Amino acid sequence: MIQDDTLRQRCRRIASIAPIIVERCDELVDACSSDWRVDPVETITGELLPFCSSLRWLGKHGGKVLRSRSAGWLGRPLWLSGVTSVIERVPHGDVLVLGTWNYPVLLPGVQIAQALAAGNTVQFKPAAGTERSAEILVDCFRDVGFDQSKLRLLGSDVESATGAIDAGVDLIVLTGSAATGQNVLARSSSTLAASIMELSGCDAVLAIPGCNTGRLVKAIRFGLTFNGGATCIGPRRLLVLKKNRDKVVGALTEELKDASEVVVHPAARGSLADNLASALRRGANETRCLYDEPKLRTTGRIAPLVLTDVKPSDPIANADIFAPVISVIEVDRVEAMIDVVNKCDYRLAASVFGPEKRARSIAERLRVGTVVINDLIAPTADPRLPFGGRGKSGFGVTRGREGLLAMTTIRVVSSRRGRMTPHLDRRTPRDRGLLQGLMTFLHGRGLQKRVAGLKLMQASVKTKADDVGSS
Repeated sequence: MIQDDTLRQRCRRIASIAPIIVERCDELVDACSSDWRVDPVETITGELLPFCSSLRWLGKHGGKVLRSRSAGWLGRPLWLSGVTSVIERVPHGDVLVLGTWNYPVLLPGVQIAQALAAGNTVQFKPAAGTERSAEILVDCFRDVGFDQSKLRLLGSDVESATGAIDAGVDLIVLTGSAATGQNVLARSSSTLAASIMELSGCDAVLAIPGCNTGRLVKAIRFGLTFNGGATCIGPRRLLVLKKNRDKVVGALTEELKDASEVVVHPAARGSLADNLASALRRGANETRCLYDEPKLRTTGRIAPLVLTDVKPSDPIANADIFAPVISVIEVDRVEAMIDVVNKCDYRLAASVFGPEKRARSIAERLRVGTVVINDLIAPTADPRLPFGGRGKSGFGVTRGREGLLAMTTIRVVSSRRGRMTPHLDRRTPRDRGLLQGLMTFLHGRGLQKRVAGLKLMQASVKTKADDVGSS
């Protein structure tokens, strides 16, 4: 049992979980195996390696990120002479982590680690179907001393989440769909609990002039098929110039010709089939001619699909799909690509493929949480990087320095030394001139104005002194 660890000790304790994850690698791989997670390598590369890196990062940098900082005399306003302050990062208190099924170790694992490192207690509600991986994950924290009083594993049923919210928690961290986010926010509205919402995406890939088509289609294949297509920042829309459309679509169709079917998670099958049916009715074309709607609805099996002739306003171009489906949207110019991204309800991430200088200038105009240039998904595994979205993709961040800070709230402690306390004196008619002169002297426009402020201060001080003398 942990007693009163210092911040640095807690962070080091968190880092010591990494070797335990290594020792229980086979168990975690087996626990994460499912119809849609069939490759053990994906669990290692997509969850366990980045999780261990995050734990080590916390051990090395967590104490520095969360340490208090002082606001002393340097930069202090003149009228606050004698005041020194300390800005402290303090834990929220009780944090509820609502886990997800698509990455059941990495995503809740980092959130739990950061919450505990910051000094919170944690309640962890895993997603249905991930109970075994959740048990192993919590056991790894137990092995370094985080007992039931620090980390509590809840059931995977909805009632466990609603019960915890209704009982009152200080911070809710959700990874899930936009619909789930709305339900959680509505449920927690009566207690006004702070929230971090890491929600769904409908991410776009922008193929700008000069992009390497071979690299582009290889990246899209990776993004469509990794984790069975169940990645929130997987590619869902491909934005191309009309003049390049046939070349890019042809190369992508060729790249996917030997891609295997995947199994879509039961929670995502119905909405996927509905969105595909809507898109095909609206005139979209499925270039590979492999889509079998009854098969998808009954078994969840689907081959990676490329839809062409999709419009930005079509429902499928604004849907949080967790499956290997990408919609090709043709535009006349690059400016229109930026507009399509920024008008989408979901703005989690985007990828830009093309010459780096031009791609970077485009990235700076995209209103999304993460932009990757000439790659996708993989760079976000860097433990130093925060992750979060905008719009229906949520708010707040997890991971990295900013994610760790988000597990705390701020407390400021100020103290005054010396006898200078003019704000405590009774007001006199002359105070206005003195204070207005001070304000003009400090912040007036131009030298002449500031000199006038100084003179007003001197006149007010002299008048006050004369009044004291005459009394």
